[in-house]
Amino acid sequence: MAVASVASGLLATAIAGRRHAIEILAGMTAPLVAAVVSWIVTERIWQRDPTRLTGAMMSAFVAKIVFFGGYVALMLKVADLRLAPFVASFTSYFIALYLTEALLLRRLFAAGGAERP
Repeated sequence: MAVASVASGLLATAIAGRRHAIEILAGMTAPLVAAVVSWIVTERIWQRDPTRLTGAMMSAFVAKIVFFGGYVALMLKVADLRLAPFVASFTSYFIALYLTEALLLRRLFAAGGAERP
């Protein structure tokens, strides 16, 4: 996830121009950090006790709502980033990374625990 995000961020910056680099990077950072941390926690919980995963994911969902709301407000009000490139980047990375995480979850569940030690 991280490598693909950084590579696509560099490509997006090359296409959109360096003047949008900060907005592209800022739009990528929060969704990437949240998805990577979420996936690491998900895998660890799955390996230890899969029955706890749903509750943990619900708690993480609430935490992400607060995190993303605060992050977007901070970036737009305090950092004073340009709205359009930031929102385009944030939305694109949010959707792509959570789609990736959903596909990884599907693979994990389809394995039926075969990947667990």
